[in-house]
Amino acid sequence: MNSGDHKISTQQMWAGRVISAIPILFLLMDGGMKLFKPSFVVKATTELGFPESTIVGIGIVLLIGVVLHLIPRTAFLGALLITAYLGGAVASKVRVGAPLFDFIFAFTIAFLVWGGFWLRERRVRAILPFYQS
Repeated sequence: MNSGDHKISTQQMWAGRVISAIPILFLLMDGGMKLFKPSFVVKATTELGFPESTIVGIGIVLLIGVVLHLIPRTAFLGALLITAYLGGAVASKVRVGAPLFDFIFAFTIAFLVWGGFWLRERRVRAILPFYQS
């Protein structure tokens, strides 16, 4: 089945955009806060075992992934980078014994990134055919 066989309705496109907006806005805020380093971000990051000097770099990596995901030609790469970033976040939380909510939250963000992308992009449906209409 080629990518042309997967039709996207207007409703699915808009649902995908809305679903994608939720994690993207959160991740933009998260990355932006890492650039400005308010005290609560410094505290949370250092509690995970990262030195304060790494916070801006971590934010830049996150923002690069988000910007790439917002550009249609690089959206897939961006989604992969966001997923990798969230995997690192989960690993960091596992290492310090964080509460279950922290893991569920990271997985939810990743699910929303890919779910919204799947709804709005026929090429992703060709790769991840969860639903056959």
